[in-house]
Amino acid sequence: MPLATSHAAPAVPPVDETLMRDTIRTLSSDEFEGRGPGTAAEPKTLDAIIARFKAAGLQPGNTGPDGKPTWLQDVPTATITGTNRSPLTITGGAEALTFKPSSDFVAGSYRITPHTEVKDSELVFVGYGINAPELGWNDYAGIDMKGKTAVILVNDPDYAMDGEDGLFRGRRMTYYGRWTYKFEEAARQGATAALIIHDTFPAAYGWQVVESSWSGAQHFVQTANDGADQTIANGWVQKPVAEAILKAAGKDLAALTAAAQTKGFKAVPLGLKANLSFDNTIEKANSHNVVGLLPGKTRPDEYVLYTAHWDHLGRCKPDASGDDICNGAVDNATGVAALAALAKMSRMAGPAARSQVFLAVTLEESGLLGSEYYAQNPVFPLAKTVGGVNMDALPVGSPAKDVTVTGGDKSELTAILHKVEAEMGLSEAPEDHPERGYYYRSDHFSFAKRGVPMFAVERGTDLVVGGKAAGTAISDDYTNVRYHQPSDEYEESWDMSGMKQDVKLFYRLGRELADSALWPNWHPNDEFRAIRDKSLAETKGK
Repeated sequence: MPLATSHAAPAVPPVDETLMRDTIRTLSSDEFEGRGPGTAAEPKTLDAIIARFKAAGLQPGNTGPDGKPTWLQDVPTATITGTNRSPLTITGGAEALTFKPSSDFVAGSYRITPHTEVKDSELVFVGYGINAPELGWNDYAGIDMKGKTAVILVNDPDYAMDGEDGLFRGRRMTYYGRWTYKFEEAARQGATAALIIHDTFPAAYGWQVVESSWSGAQHFVQTANDGADQTIANGWVQKPVAEAILKAAGKDLAALTAAAQTKGFKAVPLGLKANLSFDNTIEKANSHNVVGLLPGKTRPDEYVLYTAHWDHLGRCKPDASGDDICNGAVDNATGVAALAALAKMSRMAGPAARSQVFLAVTLEESGLLGSEYYAQNPVFPLAKTVGGVNMDALPVGSPAKDVTVTGGDKSELTAILHKVEAEMGLSEAPEDHPERGYYYRSDHFSFAKRGVPMFAVERGTDLVVGGKAAGTAISDDYTNVRYHQPSDEYEESWDMSGMKQDVKLFYRLGRELADSALWPNWHPNDEFRAIRDKSLAETKGK
């Protein structure tokens, strides 16, 4: 079906700035203590969001265990903290190699178990650890990984290219380049463990980021099998560690890396065995998503999503003044405010053809857990979910002349975006640092990797008032001074005109989906195309 729509461009109801300010002011106040999930602030936060959803005329979107409508979806989580970590010992070479936890390697487990041990697991170098049938690429072809540990390169095979003409989109990272994918694929291949080789440029961050991220508590969505389908252990090794291991196997990392960048690469057994162990302290908890619904007029069993995360960091490291509340005004009280404003606008406009779902998710700051749980346990079937719009950290300041698309041109949503951009007089600016894979780091990704196309669009930096200099200054101030700091606070002096522009754009994008008969798909050879094709086939068969 062509993407050109036949209906007239909809009128856009007014954006309620007062509602947005009130929502941001409330959620980012010290009374809410930074909206930490599972804290005393969570019930107050949920009540505040529900009150605004009710006022907008939404219906509760979920059904409780008692069969009654409810605004909430439980999100059961598990927090695993590793202790008593052993060294990583490699045997089978001329002499045993021993590497220190933290400084040489890090490891953790996705399994909810009190003790993790990898014993005498054969090491196999699997290149970039990618299995992409749509691209004719399989680094695991011809090898049985049961009982083995995969040694994996970070990023994609063509990450060093300029531009996006490579099989894996060149400099722009695909999901196959993300470390999360590499661990998931190793598990699907039956591997006992997986170790990614850290390299600063293709990883886009230094070892200190890996070390700090994997040293403390790790948060996961609870599953029925407590993660038994995952590898026993996942981890990273420093590049010199990998070089030493491969040298002990009579191999050269640089030579194997070059070979792994060519289609048809075959995994290389190293003739060495890995050993490591650690204990796990496990805590289980429960948080909540908020789900609101506007039923559709003619196709109520088809759904369009609007998502924003309500959580932030709670109490955090005090600043120089002693303030230890990370209020999260921009991140992401602004997104929840946009969600509330969009709900009101959608109600004012009257029912769309399709149902519209307003989803305020929890635990984004802990690894997208709220959206991940919803995507694993959807209230409304993902095969019936047309697409959606995610909203995260709307900048303060004036409207812009441009927008930035995180992830670039991945799906047929691009045609809708270009139509709306033209009608709103907006241009499109290239994404900064496409090699860093930002598309895979916010809540829309939980749906995208299950086939649902999601808009991830941000206001650009070429502002109507002050141009690029003003836009860059606002971005730098937020990134360098306020992001994840107590200084991310609401101020009455905020210029909200840019946020109102954002909300108008989000409304138009969502309404285009909600009023049309379109089922946007990912572009051919996109990493999410196959799963969308499958879900669309299932939908047509019903």
